[in-house]
Amino acid sequence: MKAEFLFDFGSPNAYIAHTQIPGIESRTGVTVEYVPVLLGGVFKLIGNVSPVESFQSVPAKLEYFSQDIRDWVEYLGIPYRRNPHFPVMTLGVMRGAVAILGTDRFADYVDTVFRAMWVDEKKMDDVAVIGEVLAAAGFDAQAIFARTQEPEVKQKLIDLTQGAVDRGVFGSPAFFAGDRQFFGKDRMHLFEAAIERGK
Repeated sequence: MKAEFLFDFGSPNAYIAHTQIPGIESRTGVTVEYVPVLLGGVFKLIGNVSPVESFQSVPAKLEYFSQDIRDWVEYLGIPYRRNPHFPVMTLGVMRGAVAILGTDRFADYVDTVFRAMWVDEKKMDDVAVIGEVLAAAGFDAQAIFARTQEPEVKQKLIDLTQGAVDRGVFGSPAFFAGDRQFFGKDRMHLFEAAIERGK
């Protein structure tokens, strides 16, 4: 059973999901593959908009969206602070994820950026801030920045995003157990059950 997590650092719900994946891996014995996708690209390709945009005309729904996140982080007991710079343009850090994908520090990079976004309240579309965050975590920030400008890295993120849309992805977090998609942090138990069935 191939299990995948399609993510963008700009989604607080993706951060919440990320914190729960180690538990799923431990319980199922299956490694979940992380697949970086550009959420803004997904929205553009399918003609969708973010929940923050779509709920603007319904203030009660927008407030519920925020409360739902607070309820989940309290329920799960995980660290979280709403990023005051939200929404953050994540193109740079998502290209960084692609640049380091497949290396032995990819998981560290993902942890570092998610924490910077949703615990430490960093402005992760500011190159100087990104550089400081990565350097503090022991990364060669300048080497990663250089890789993000390479045509193959840029194209890889485009291809991963298009591939996600081709599979029916419409937002983040999205999960696949084999060919079956599950969407949202509140469907992770179904994702886990599908992994168990497919083992």
